[in-house]
Amino acid sequence: MKLMRVGVFGQETPVVLCDGRYYDLRPLTPDIDGTFLESDGLHRAQIALDSGELPTVEITGQRIGAPIARPGAVHCIGQNYAAHAAESGAVPPEEPILFHKLPNTVVGPYDEIEIPVGSWRTDWEVELGIVVGRRAHYLETLGEARGCVAGFVTSNDVSERAFQLGRPGGQWAKGKCCPTFNPVGPWLVPAFAVPDPGVLEVRSWVNGEPRQASKTSDMIFNVAEIVWHLSQFLVLEPGDLINTGTPEGVALSGRFDYLRPEDVVEVEVSGLGRQRNVCKRA
Repeated sequence: MKLMRVGVFGQETPVVLCDGRYYDLRPLTPDIDGTFLESDGLHRAQIALDSGELPTVEITGQRIGAPIARPGAVHCIGQNYAAHAAESGAVPPEEPILFHKLPNTVVGPYDEIEIPVGSWRTDWEVELGIVVGRRAHYLETLGEARGCVAGFVTSNDVSERAFQLGRPGGQWAKGKCCPTFNPVGPWLVPAFAVPDPGVLEVRSWVNGEPRQASKTSDMIFNVAEIVWHLSQFLVLEPGDLINTGTPEGVALSGRFDYLRPEDVVEVEVSGLGRQRNVCKRA
């Protein structure tokens, strides 16, 4: 079972993809949002699908949106792969590095990526995305942390390095929060359908040429550790998105050119779907 949202931006409707057929999720919820996730919506959707309660729907020709409604927060973990930390010129962190993106950076998996005005170092970052399913604050165990995960998505933490690293004082937020800088999807896959999020392949391509190729087993901090750690400092809310970091192979390494208009970026996490975004000048 894979959950999606289709339709024009801001007016998407929820559907379920199963065995090549699409089913209307609106009998259960108007959207795939925090309210739906917190009410055990993914298990209820599976039950409704298995019992034949959801009608089929045709989505041909419709835009595919992000599989979650606009999140309340987008939490991001920096330098969570040792090799990427090295290519960034940093030592591996001793605890998760946290920064944030604005919720309005989230777009669909096939929407255009806008290269910002005045930028020249726009970069790609394929990441495993965690979707929070219940409120989490001061969690005591990693088991509790795992229980707060609703599901997983493919996420691209697009970054403008000239804004992030080339301005006085270090300006991570300025390099991360440009419009369209977080394509998500195409699917939300429930946590109960991902037996081990620590063995997933994460890959990226630019204009068909391979860039990143790694596995989530190379993460310094795993999914449960990230959720537990964040809960010690802030409140995670249902529907929040957590980007868990990217492996080596980005343009920041110096091995590849940065993105330019008309470039095609593709990112994929095994089992969670593949994105394809064309770049344009904002």
